[in-house]
Amino acid sequence: MKSVKTLFLALALGAVSVACSGDKKKGVDYNQFKTEVQLTPDQVKSFDEITKKYQDLQEQNFQAAKAQGGNMDRVALGIKGEELRAQQSLEMAKVLDAPQMEKFNTFVDENSRKRPRYDNALLERIKTEGQLSEDEFKVVNAANDAFEKAFNDAHDVYHGNNDLAKEYWVKFDTQRKAAIQKALTPEHFTKFEEIVKDVQFKGRK
Repeated sequence: MKSVKTLFLALALGAVSVACSGDKKKGVDYNQFKTEVQLTPDQVKSFDEITKKYQDLQEQNFQAAKAQGGNMDRVALGIKGEELRAQQSLEMAKVLDAPQMEKFNTFVDENSRKRPRYDNALLERIKTEGQLSEDEFKVVNAANDAFEKAFNDAHDVYHGNNDLAKEYWVKFDTQRKAAIQKALTPEHFTKFEEIVKDVQFKGRK
């Protein structure tokens, strides 16, 4: 079995790295949510305060990452974004009732930028349903991390062009699967492919 480090490097070499020339962000439009769910005036006030607080924090994180110079660490930025959304959800649960919260979480999930990787729930399925050994699962994780880094590092090349972004996504996904195939038994890889068969590139709206 190839080492995790070797597989990681093989994927990382596929990445394209260029200087960032600007990045227009499109955040979640929380005003849209307020047109879809009936809120009381008090709820609207708290809703606006909470969403503004976390939009400001998200902007601070983005500016801090941008100020580092060179290639922005989009993986770290994505992780911080996930953490902020989780904190915002906890705070919002004190304002909205249960049905409203369910709609809010669905709305945020559908409209926020996701990290381009197998998420933790899918990784757990790959490990348990695929009955992977610890060594096999380490390779899956390493290949998944390398895929995310490679796709993020190429961001400035495909930015604003969904067709080109899809080309890069497919290229790095092929490399991810090839790295995993070399580490898994044929039976485990067949199960792995079955579990991830619905994972496709999703362009930005």
